[in-house]
Amino acid sequence: MTRSLQGSVVLVTAGTSGLGLCVAEKLIQAGASVIINYASNEERAHDAFVHLNQLASKCFSQDAGPRCLKIKADVTKKEAIQDLVNQTVSAMGRIDAVVSNAGWTKFANFHDIDDNVDEGVWDRCYAANVKSHMFLCHAARKYLEEAKGAFVMTASVAGVKPSGSSIAYSVTKAAQIHLSKTLATVMAPSVRVNSVSPGFMETNWITNMPQSKIDDAREKTLLKQITKVEDVAEQIILLIKSESVTGSNVVIDSGFSI
Repeated sequence: MTRSLQGSVVLVTAGTSGLGLCVAEKLIQAGASVIINYASNEERAHDAFVHLNQLASKCFSQDAGPRCLKIKADVTKKEAIQDLVNQTVSAMGRIDAVVSNAGWTKFANFHDIDDNVDEGVWDRCYAANVKSHMFLCHAARKYLEEAKGAFVMTASVAGVKPSGSSIAYSVTKAAQIHLSKTLATVMAPSVRVNSVSPGFMETNWITNMPQSKIDDAREKTLLKQITKVEDVAEQIILLIKSESVTGSNVVIDSGFSI
């Protein structure tokens, strides 16, 4: 059984561009109010905020109340995470679902161990790719339990198959997937916890990449295509709505990991 998102409140971290913004768009189109979180880029956050509110104005009546808010918070900091949740509840009254979309990486030569031993990179990857999701789930627990809601994380195919931007990224994404399964166990039966593991996606992230690298990524997939952001966003929406799925990691990688 799936539940309607009409009238629900969803917090989306890293929600001002790429996958996070696409998820926010689909949530508004489904009838939800959305809080988009961002870390530092004020201009991008403003543009996303304006865009989403324009979208909401087409979907809802003017007296429907606020449909999109933006809140600045560094979700690698435990205190900032709690403040983000507090501000969300203060503004919206509740939280029905969380899309924990934040993450971090620094590119290294994956196949050169000497290029993968920067302790600062490991610490920052662990803070962004594991701890941030754990602490956000904990901070939002009370409200998610009241709503019998959902917590969905954005992991990566790099956590499924050794690959990606660095060893630290791959390992911490694998840890994130295990965290999702662990939290599904701990948060049951009131809260559903799942993750999605996208492959190489068509976002602004690849804009400055050499075309040869993009072509190589495409050729390594069974479907000979780059994963579409919209497909990943749709899967996240489905995991929020589905009342029978928890502890799952959904791989959306055009067949790269097989």
